Amino acid sequence: MSAEHESHEGPIKTPQQLLWTVFFSFVAPVFIIIGLVYFVLSYAKPGSSGGELSGLSQAEMAKSVEMRIAKVGTVEIRDANRPLATGETVFNAQCAACHAVTSVVAGAPKLNDAAAWAARIKTGYDALLNSALKGKGAMGAQGGGDWEDAEIGRALVYMTNSAGGSFPVPETCQGTRGIRRCSLPRLVHLLRIKK
Repeated sequence: MSAEHESHEGPIKTPQQLLWTVFFSFVAPVFIIIGLVYFVLSYAKPGSSGGELSGLSQAEMAKSVEMRIAKVGTVEIRDANRPLATGETVFNAQCAACHAVTSVVAGAPKLNDAAAWAARIKTGYDALLNSALKGKGAMGAQGGGDWEDAEIGRALVYMTNSAGGSFPVPETCQGTRGIRRCSLPRLVHLLRIKK
């Protein structure tokens, strides 16, 4: 029977072994954790020189903080009363990359190319403006960028009129139910109503 009892006994046979086991199981890990916490927190404390933080100069620290709290986006406030840019100005800045005579972009009608613009001019100004603002095919949306919708409309009129179109230059864009529509001069609207 004593052989059975010995096989069930644990590895701790004396009170001294029990004390060492308790010490290494509970007390030592607590002191190790406290030491690690102290080490981590002491690393972020300013040094005795006051102006440095863990070897970084005050300027480097300010730059580091500024990078961490940098804005995700920005808001640009523009002058709402600025005069609208001409169609030629907008064309040269925004549209010429694809629609200039020297451009090699396939499918983009070139300036002064009456044959390429003819079918598009027949769809009307509103359809062309919608395609320009929202994008069509390989052409990305032009609305919402650096130019007002009326200025994109003016560039569109500049291109179509150079190819034989007769659209009047748009003056403003009005918001109607979330859709911005660039209006043509008032005289054209009056003439259409009388027809």
